[in-house]
Amino acid sequence: MSDQKFSHLNESGDPRMVDVSGKAVTVRTATASGMVTLGEAILTQLQDGDLPTRKGAVFQTAILAGTMAAKDTARFIPLCHTLPLEDCRISVTPRPPDRVEIQATVRCTGKTGVEMEALTAVSVAALTIYDMTKALSHDIEIGPIRLLEKTGGKSTYRASS
Repeated sequence: MSDQKFSHLNESGDPRMVDVSGKAVTVRTATASGMVTLGEAILTQLQDGDLPTRKGAVFQTAILAGTMAAKDTARFIPLCHTLPLEDCRISVTPRPPDRVEIQATVRCTGKTGVEMEALTAVSVAALTIYDMTKALSHDIEIGPIRLLEKTGGKSTYRASS
């Protein structure tokens, strides 16, 4: 077993927020991605690179929802720090024949990373796509969602293919 410990537990094993007061302020970035399998029948309804509905364009709405979620990540993940995000870019790209890929890159200058913000952005964007297309099918599948890269602080991470 590794000597590593869970960073969000104190010596007694109780949950705690990580103390970042002694960390250096650096530019922190994180990129996450996820897939939504909609099925060919839904994806064939693409028009101008998006799925139009009476409620609005599905992918554009998902991008807005993902951005809002990234900014509010600390409200959903109890031990996350509240971070002043400086950039959040989300894309939704059709991957025929039946899927779309969501990618989010988040950036801030701070003492802790933005991995959770990027992952939250992708997750909420995916859920928004599900919500707006479920009337056509409930066979929609979300996942996998994963961290692709993080920079800043003590370590850099890049996912293997």
